[in-house]
Amino acid sequence: MTDNDAQHRTGIALVVAAAAAWSTAPFFTRLLHFDSWTILFWRGLFGGGAIALFLLATQGWRGARNLVVMPMSGWLVAGLSTLGMVTFIPALQLTSVANVAIIVAMQPFAAAAIAWLWLGERARPGTLLASLVALAGVAVTVSGAGDITDYRGIGLACIMALAIALMTVTIRRHKGTPMVAAAALSNVLGSVVSLPFAQGIGAVTGADLGVLAMFGACQVGLGLTLLTIGSRFLPSGQASLIATLETPLMPFWVWLAFAEVPSLRAFIGGALVMGAVVADIVASQRT
Repeated sequence: MTDNDAQHRTGIALVVAAAAAWSTAPFFTRLLHFDSWTILFWRGLFGGGAIALFLLATQGWRGARNLVVMPMSGWLVAGLSTLGMVTFIPALQLTSVANVAIIVAMQPFAAAAIAWLWLGERARPGTLLASLVALAGVAVTVSGAGDITDYRGIGLACIMALAIALMTVTIRRHKGTPMVAAAALSNVLGSVVSLPFAQGIGAVTGADLGVLAMFGACQVGLGLTLLTIGSRFLPSGQASLIATLETPLMPFWVWLAFAEVPSLRAFIGGALVMGAVVADIVASQRT
């Protein structure tokens, strides 16, 4: 086996592990019986700290400088990421994990639409077709919503997906943005924003802090670290394709741990969305 083959396999393993780490967010959210703001406060502290340590370990003083001296594009990325975080956790608490996962999978198509409107990037016909299929999948999923709480969760998930899509296009527009530093900043901003509204900070026990530390350090910090390293060994299209494993894994963990079974409509809608995402990424690699 050549060095290139070994690096390629290492890259695949790291990105798969990153997708698995990110997909644990619903699992940790179900474990923690606190209001969203309390979870966001502690998760942001632990996640931001873990990312900052990774940045200092890999980039040294340059990484420390990026944490302190952030360009305006970095603040915009961090702000959008924060918006995504503060809508993601309550969405998971208000509706099923399957509903949130399906809407998360729509994010690449939302990014393509924003890039077309903002940057003038023309989408491939295949992407447009895949977007329509994915939109149909979301429509099938939403049609199975049970009550107003479900709709509120779905609405928050849509805001989260749009925020992350806009963040993705901003990074593409400002390629010099220190992304890892912006990710650390966004976690800290999430904690600052959450603090005035958090009702359960004083009720957190030592065991709860352990879970929250794992939530922030493993789901956020480890996920980003693994993706950052693994992406260096893979074409971007392949890395994106592997990262979509996050979507089916999100409901899998809560089904395994809490017996939360997705509805039939969620299965059908999820199959349409995931099929569209995978087909579009595979087609883009061939062109």
